[in-house]
Amino acid sequence: MSGTITGGARHRAAGGGVNRWIVLVVLCISLLLVALDATVLHVAVPSVTEELRPSGVELLWIVDAYPLVCASLLILFGTLGDRVGRRRVLMIGYGLFGAASAVAALATNPEVLIGARALLGVGGAMIMPATLSILRAVFPDRRERAMAIGIWTAVAAVGAATGPVLGGFLVEHFWWGSVFLINIPLMALILPIGRWLLPESRGGTDGPWDVLGALMAAGGVLGSVLGVKRLGAGDTVLDVRTVGPLLLGGLLIALFVRRQKRREHPLIDMRMFARATFSTSVGCIVLAMLALVGLELIAVQYLQLVLGLSPLETGLRLLPLTFAAMAAGATGSHTLHRIGPRRMVGWGFVLTAAAVMLLILMGQHDRPWLLTTGFVLLGFGLQTTLFAAYESMLSEAPPDQAGGAAAIGETSYQLGAGMGIALLGSVMNAAYAPSLLGLTGVPGPARSAAANSLGEAYQVADRLGGASGEMVRTTARHSFVNGLHVALLVSAGLLLLGALAALRLPRVMECPTVEKRPRPRRPEVSLPASREPVEATGSGRTAH
Repeated sequence: MSGTITGGARHRAAGGGVNRWIVLVVLCISLLLVALDATVLHVAVPSVTEELRPSGVELLWIVDAYPLVCASLLILFGTLGDRVGRRRVLMIGYGLFGAASAVAALATNPEVLIGARALLGVGGAMIMPATLSILRAVFPDRRERAMAIGIWTAVAAVGAATGPVLGGFLVEHFWWGSVFLINIPLMALILPIGRWLLPESRGGTDGPWDVLGALMAAGGVLGSVLGVKRLGAGDTVLDVRTVGPLLLGGLLIALFVRRQKRREHPLIDMRMFARATFSTSVGCIVLAMLALVGLELIAVQYLQLVLGLSPLETGLRLLPLTFAAMAAGATGSHTLHRIGPRRMVGWGFVLTAAAVMLLILMGQHDRPWLLTTGFVLLGFGLQTTLFAAYESMLSEAPPDQAGGAAAIGETSYQLGAGMGIALLGSVMNAAYAPSLLGLTGVPGPARSAAANSLGEAYQVADRLGGASGEMVRTTARHSFVNGLHVALLVSAGLLLLGALAALRLPRVMECPTVEKRPRPRRPEVSLPASREPVEATGSGRTAH
């Protein structure tokens, strides 16, 4: 697919170095919006549990609907942007994101909140691939692009840092729905700025748009993760509610891959996965996000429900993690150029695994220095890995397939986040529930309710009162901490697996020289710039 940047926007975004960086600022604000919403709800989970009384499965869906729907639709909207214009899809995504935020803020039951979070996922799927593909188009030089991606990933860390703190402040002073209202003023700011500054760009438009293939990919992702969620809720592998979605999801993904290989104009060129650097980078993104988001959600519950911190205090405790991630993103370009992708990704995974093993020392009592040290190592290690993997993936993809590569990268990011919550949540539930279900002297319905989550166990303990209530509370706290330790061990194993996978990445960062096109003498324009698309060069440069 050949990229195009259309109209007068090419003069604003593609011509000079300064304008490229202005475009990056706008793209980073867009990413900030999506990253903020991915974490802002985490500190509000106990408040949502108390007010809406969701079941264990509903609570998982409230948190997980956004990243999973987003991951499912990234390929669909990424390729749609290639056809109709990435900025156009981006603007629609902004509007949908704002409307869904208002619905979520006013939700009065779990079903409405889950639906609003799913709608937010649709908006996020429109926003995310457009930002990365536009970034790839306006930064053709790899060293400049590495610096831009470093800033881009650091902004994601800023969103992760701002989300829990801002969410904690709002929950503490208002109500849990207020965490969604912060999207609306941000949307009001970014819509006119993006419409004015961002270049309109398109990818290849050859051949028909494979709508069926995009829907198959979406169904495959949703089916696979739904099966994992059912396992996390306590269903057995042979349960039809578990094995059905898993088989259907796997079948749809296999059919999607087969369909793309046979089509003359596929949505995703599967030959990219034959490149070791590209496929390894994608796998590393999935593993890194699996560890980050799953551990962050568990850590939030630990800080609030075990240590008894307020939502605002919880957000502040997580700041070292996100500030360390910001530092890793800001210095990533220099580090990558100095040590190369293989060592940067591999040592990032090893550092993260060491941080996870350190956090196993967490117990029933608060140990601030231990938590701070672990969170700093965790944030720096994971962001180092994510930066190098993203940069390697995007640089390995051919310039004319930047849209497809961006969709794959963002799908990996969101899929890893969703699978992390589902997988580590499943491990937690498997380690947590048996002790509660086996309690003697507690009614059966109360035992079942307490086994759903630690927050629900506290509610059961308050209703029972006396010795029975105290027994439920104490057992639940100990079981949660034990489950946390098991989840951390599983996460450390996956991170070390990622370190081994990184051995397939190249040793050095190759920076081919970007040949500069001479500027044409004036006057030489035969058609109005506002009407005629300008074809990008084969190296991904935008036209002057």
